[in-house]
Amino acid sequence: MNNAIRDNRQARLIEALADPQSSTRLQAALAAGTHPDDALVDVLVDRCAVEPDFFVRDMLTWALTRCAAGVTIARLLRELTSPTAQARSQALHTLSKIGDHTVWAKVPSGLLHDPDDDVARSAWRVATVLAPYEKRDVLARELATELGRGDRDTRRSLSRALITLGDAVVPLLAAARSGRTPEVREHAVATEHLMEDPDSDFSAAVDQARRTLSLKDAPSPGTKC
Repeated sequence: MNNAIRDNRQARLIEALADPQSSTRLQAALAAGTHPDDALVDVLVDRCAVEPDFFVRDMLTWALTRCAAGVTIARLLRELTSPTAQARSQALHTLSKIGDHTVWAKVPSGLLHDPDDDVARSAWRVATVLAPYEKRDVLARELATELGRGDRDTRRSLSRALITLGDAVVPLLAAARSGRTPEVREHAVATEHLMEDPDSDFSAAVDQARRTLSLKDAPSPGTKC
């Protein structure tokens, strides 16, 4: 492919990625992955930061995984300090899909506690995919501090991340049973239930946790009020 043809193709693809129609943007992202071009990595990463459609973002991630890993990873790592939450979240998500374990040491640990729930959830997934085995104890302690955080989806994501850490998280969940808030205690017990039955529904685990804690807090027979 000569330079003129390549430049024309790139220009058309860049224009399509910003098209008002999500179907056009999806096709453009698909084309970028089908014919990967490292020169488009910056464009694809920049689009990830602003793309409103989930399916297009997922296709952009796939397209980035098709480019040279060294080029893509270097660009994604720079994106982790972006002031835009979606930029950080999508960069983390794409790094998890690339799966290069050497990257973990370069991911800022503060992202595990990012104020944006979507970013934190992406960081938790990245951690469970990329963190080396010998870092599991440290990672488990970091993640356990987030127990009780956010809405039900956020808590489910954290529980699933904690479960992947296995034995390292067991004593931390036991300690959190007497945590500082009802939300922490409930989340810890729900996570323990999920560890026992990983295929169970998170909402059911929360309901079971509430029953467990209510029985624990109930006065013993014969106790005077």
